[in-house]
Amino acid sequence: MSKKRILMVCMGNICRSPTAEGVMRSMLLKHGLQDQLEVDSAGTHAYHIGEAPDLRSTQAALVRGYDLRQQRARQVSAADFSRFDYMLAADRANLASLQAMRQKGVTPQLLLSILGKEADVPDPYYGGPQGFEQVLDLIEQACEAWCLAFLRQAGRE
Repeated sequence: MSKKRILMVCMGNICRSPTAEGVMRSMLLKHGLQDQLEVDSAGTHAYHIGEAPDLRSTQAALVRGYDLRQQRARQVSAADFSRFDYMLAADRANLASLQAMRQKGVTPQLLLSILGKEADVPDPYYGGPQGFEQVLDLIEQACEAWCLAFLRQAGRE
């Protein structure tokens, strides 16, 4: 059985999507799903290609045990729509960008949709430390719910 692939997406791939990648990677290990699922992240825009995640994201994540330091920003490519089984956007603006790019392949959806919310993970970039904490809270809830859904799908819950 081949691994399913998840792509976490935000605008620049330096705050929300690398946080989501790091949290999901940890959750996959916690639930024993690392052999069935793999995760990556990307941005809809090319602003930060090759850069490490925002230091504030990295620091907030480290406090909770998630290490983002090895990640580097990249932009979503047309090939990603065929390469990934799930494409999870942080917010509606990036979801719209993904939908506009999509020619075939995976249908993007909101990361928080698993929680029954058609809501955005707010962009913490221009705010203070509390924004990065809020992002982590939302992403942890969503990633836990996605893992539980994958477990149910596999008949392991």
